[in-house]
Amino acid sequence: MTGLRHALALVAALLIGTITDLRAEDYPARPVRIVVPFGPGGPADVVARQIGSILQENLGQPFVVENRTGAGGVIGTLEVAKAPPDGYTLLMMSNTQTANESLVPQRKYELMRDLTPIAPLNSSDLVIVIHPAVPAKTLQEFIALAKSQPGKLNYASSGQGTPYHMAGELFKAMAGIDLVHVPYRNSGEARSGVIGGQVQMMIDAVPAMAPNIAENQVRALATTGTTRSNVLSAVPTVIEAGVGGYEATIWLGLMAPAGTPKPIIDKLNKAVNAAIKRPDVEKLWAMQGAVPMAMTPEQFDKYLRDDIVKWADVVKRLDKTQ
Repeated sequence: MTGLRHALALVAALLIGTITDLRAEDYPARPVRIVVPFGPGGPADVVARQIGSILQENLGQPFVVENRTGAGGVIGTLEVAKAPPDGYTLLMMSNTQTANESLVPQRKYELMRDLTPIAPLNSSDLVIVIHPAVPAKTLQEFIALAKSQPGKLNYASSGQGTPYHMAGELFKAMAGIDLVHVPYRNSGEARSGVIGGQVQMMIDAVPAMAPNIAENQVRALATTGTTRSNVLSAVPTVIEAGVGGYEATIWLGLMAPAGTPKPIIDKLNKAVNAAIKRPDVEKLWAMQGAVPMAMTPEQFDKYLRDDIVKWADVVKRLDKTQ
């Protein structure tokens, strides 16, 4: 009897595997949703539409972008975490999600338990800018000014837990300064705040802020990558400007609900990696200061877990100062 049960279990497993393979071979058979848990017009939304268009072209079904904003990305992420694990609901995510693992303990999901990695897309450097009225020409002068006025200067972000907020907190900790965080509802409002002088400083995406820098509406002090941005090549990195070891980028990637069949994950990963290696995509992203990130699902899994640890350390420092 034990042998019969074992044989039946083996047959069932083979049948399930065959059905899954067929499902993956036919995937996608209907439109796929890409849920963007951030507002329209931001980096995640723009890249989701770029990649969605290429995936539609290559996989033969529409990849429809839907913005589900709120709670610093938590609402849209939860929607995908609760979706059926069939490959037809995907999450466009960023380091906001990895930061939220420690920053938002009351959320109703766990990133690495309730979602599964598909592939990263790209990463972009950020740029530290100040309003022209701030009496600092270099990053070191701004740090000295902030140290002379602890808690008096402020910086804008597009919201709690966003890459811009976390980059600001990391900068504060590593530079040893006390700045007041002023969260806005979105990047556009935060950008207007620093351009208008309501806040003194902001860390923003290079392509978004570059036109304002060119118009002298803000002063660029440093970029946040390990090498200079090809978009702002005259601007030093934070490391060059004297804060050794500092690095903060905004990166984007795709995840699916946990339990999505591995063959579907692998098919999507292959399609995404082919899309981001296209010469036209690489050229467009280079003009925007973005670098493609090609990984397997397993490599992306490790990347996410390491990023969660990185921002958890920043959140611990943040908690101690509040």
